[in-house]
Amino acid sequence: MATTKDFRNGFTFDLDGATMTIVEFQHVKPGKGGAFVRTKLRNVETGSILERTFDSGTKLEEVRVERRQMEYLYNTGDIYYFMDQNTYEQSAVNQALVTDIIGLMRENEICTVVVGKGRALSVELPAHVELKVVQTDPGVRGDTAQGGTKPATLESGATVMVPLFLEEGTTVRVDTRTGDYMERVN
Repeated sequence: MATTKDFRNGFTFDLDGATMTIVEFQHVKPGKGGAFVRTKLRNVETGSILERTFDSGTKLEEVRVERRQMEYLYNTGDIYYFMDQNTYEQSAVNQALVTDIIGLMRENEICTVVVGKGRALSVELPAHVELKVVQTDPGVRGDTAQGGTKPATLESGATVMVPLFLEEGTTVRVDTRTGDYMERVN
């Protein structure tokens, strides 16, 4: 059993039958009354965010998780297949676990698969990925009414807003946490 003093970002525990991971936490000691911990939690199975307050010293059941580097191979409808880089063992993951990152994930991409309770709990991409622009309209000089950006479709199928000067065939770096354009690579 773990207590609130064990809280840290990424800490995974069981809460009312659901596996939760701490996204943010803050210890609060008011001038009057007992201390408590304010948290922002992510449900590992559904991806939903929940804000919850715990009294200081609350005991929770910690879930042991393992982060494995796996290569995304292919998908067949709602099932996505990943291969462990060390054992070459393949794992099938339900589409619900990769819904947020499908647009930025391409075949042969190295991902981190979080495994706990004997099954995959979530899939995480690196902080940024490099993808090629496959379709975008040409930028028109002086067309900055929309902040100087235009939509571009990437090789993975995602659409991001990029600066007007970018053309088709350019490789760009995209932040996987926000899905925003970061910079041109070449």
